Amino acid sequence: MLETQDYDCPYCGEPAEAVLDLSAGDQDYIEDCPVCCRPIVFALQTDGEDWSLHVRSENE
Repeated sequence: MLETQDYDCPYCGEPAEAVLDLSAGDQDYIEDCPVCCRPIVFALQTDGEDWSLHVRSENE
């Protein structure tokens, strides 16, 4: 199951959208900001239906 979540880059503040795969369970991964290209750490917590996404800079 795919969901989307809007977020703001923790470095440049630009808005972006993440595509989340809830079928894979809890996940921690890094993706580069589509604007400033700096690494963003994503922490997805999910039970397959309900979910929360925390976005932070690599140095936090």
